[in-house]
Amino acid sequence: MTDLLALFSAIRRPRLMIRAARIGVADYRRDRDLRRLLGASASSAPERALAALLDAEARAEATRMAGDAAYSIARHVDLLIALMAEARLVARRPA
Repeated sequence: MTDLLALFSAIRRPRLMIRAARIGVADYRRDRDLRRLLGASASSAPERALAALLDAEARAEATRMAGDAAYSIARHVDLLIALMAEARLVARRPA
């Protein structure tokens, strides 16, 4: 669990993306957003969702850095929103 939170804490992205994600966390709905982003149900453990989101976000970042035309800033920010929300859930769970 701490490894996932450490990986999350190590993410460095453009300030505007992080700012947008922080604002978007207030509207995060786990049942709707996890299904849309990962195809996972909201009943997934937050640790599993966080691991999958970290992987998906790393792929989005690689696409962004490559300058690929398929890159979607909206999807990337949505992934960051979900990462922030799921990291909060993981941090609140007893060890």
